[in-house]
Amino acid sequence: MEAIDYKNVTGLVHSTESFGAVDGPGIRFVVFMQGCHMRCQYCHNPDTWDLVNPAATERTAEDVLNEAIRYKGFWGKEGGITVSGGEATIQIDFLIALFSLAKEKGIHTTLDTCALTFRNTPKYLEKYAKLMEVTDLVLLDIKEMNPDQHRFVTGHSNKTILECARYLSDIGKPVWIRHVLVPNLTDRDEDLIELGKFVKTLDNVERFEVLPYHNLGEFKWRELGRPYPLEGTKPPTRARVENAKELMDTESYQEYLNRVRGN
Repeated sequence: MEAIDYKNVTGLVHSTESFGAVDGPGIRFVVFMQGCHMRCQYCHNPDTWDLVNPAATERTAEDVLNEAIRYKGFWGKEGGITVSGGEATIQIDFLIALFSLAKEKGIHTTLDTCALTFRNTPKYLEKYAKLMEVTDLVLLDIKEMNPDQHRFVTGHSNKTILECARYLSDIGKPVWIRHVLVPNLTDRDEDLIELGKFVKTLDNVERFEVLPYHNLGEFKWRELGRPYPLEGTKPPTRARVENAKELMDTESYQEYLNRVRGN
């Protein structure tokens, strides 16, 4: 079988960050891909939504990897490359290429995804399995458990997202679950309880994180001429964050992670 030339596979890259500290273990080189079908009301990267964006750049996997490697000295033992977005899996061929090249050099790879594009079909799963073969960790963003509220928050169903979570559990792929806590939007107690119950059905969760909402991306909405849906919304109080952690029992996952790492 002829070897695939991953070096010249191209993707539409919005931007890169050389020193990401919250995008997986250690220090990460973060690649933000262009394009996302979600329309989250609290999105801090609305400039990554459209698949056609003059500010984005078509780049080869080799080019992006070479840029990342320039910062390898900062990664330490745990760091590596994280691909985010937008929604990175829209450009799944580029992801497979970039991560395949990275694994050839022993680089840790992390996928940050909302999993909206996931499809439980043989054709899609064949390609997704190739991606998972070269992915060390998945950061899975579960925005809401209540299907109606999820559609209100994002404009889409959460069906494929939950299917992806179960698939990743079935194949034993390490996952960090993330939930952005937005006052009066994604912080309803009954939904948090259901999310906690769902995560407990998964066998691969190494970390379960509550990410407090912030409005640092609000200016991007204004620059794009889009009204910001959450204008005036403040970050959740410490009490609300702790309430969410308690209802979802997130600390048990951190305790598990500490045990497997021998901390």
